Amino acid sequence: MRDADEFSITRAVIERFADTPDPRLKQLVTSLVTHLHAFVREVEPSFAEWRAGIEFLTRTGQICDAHRQEFILLSDTLGVSMLVDAINHRMPEGTTETTVLGPFYVEAAPEHPNGADIAGGLAGEPLLVTGTVAGADGAPLPGAVVDVWHADDDGHYDVQQLEALGGLAGRARFRADAAGRFHFWSINPKHYPIPADGPVGEMLAATNRHPNRPAHVHFMIAAPGHETLVTHVFAQDSPYLDSDAVFGVKTSLIAPFADAPAGTAPDGRRMETPYRHLDYRFGLKAAAPRA
Repeated sequence: MRDADEFSITRAVIERFADTPDPRLKQLVTSLVTHLHAFVREVEPSFAEWRAGIEFLTRTGQICDAHRQEFILLSDTLGVSMLVDAINHRMPEGTTETTVLGPFYVEAAPEHPNGADIAGGLAGEPLLVTGTVAGADGAPLPGAVVDVWHADDDGHYDVQQLEALGGLAGRARFRADAAGRFHFWSINPKHYPIPADGPVGEMLAATNRHPNRPAHVHFMIAAPGHETLVTHVFAQDSPYLDSDAVFGVKTSLIAPFADAPAGTAPDGRRMETPYRHLDYRFGLKAAAPRA
């Protein structure tokens, strides 16, 4: 096709993809071109604005490395990550809602016995976490593998300060007991800002948005015959619950990190100081039958 104009160019580009052999890829590129062209026609960018957009995406890629994925951060702050999560995790009654994995998950988290203290020397208010893992029907899932990780009292994760800490802290892997229960000790996490020293931070500042996330503990829970659950539990008294920079908060995932007095804790541990206690029930969705 020759002599494409601002209206016919879209059809011309889509026709170039007509012979794409993979039907799903053909659907994706066709829809992308359709919506991208419609956006450009709607906002009518100047050449300077178009160039600024290209430079923003270029800088977003340039800041990415083995420890930082700025494009995922961009997806998070535009709500795309949570949209993809919602589409892929339509959860039935009796199950726990999902949220984004986040950038600080570590596959090789150390496994500890129930009741272990995973603070790893981090300073902060003690936190006892007790939980139960069950199926949607309420039946306990013994042996479920529970990965946990959280920020410290200053809002930093261990992987952001490995040299200073000398190793991992505030993260571990546990196995639920015969009743589907698990528990561990750590410190109470604080709210924190996502990395805001790059292009995504500039976008947030330019649009008068803050970069903060409310305090939370991450959980990844796996059990045979069930879909792996990736979620957070958010502290009920944390700021930013209604303005999470990555749109990850769901009401069902907000829970009290309750104040508890010094004395004997529910797991029998003697506490000389006050502490916090989070208790939560997790429901896993049954995996779809294999074809």
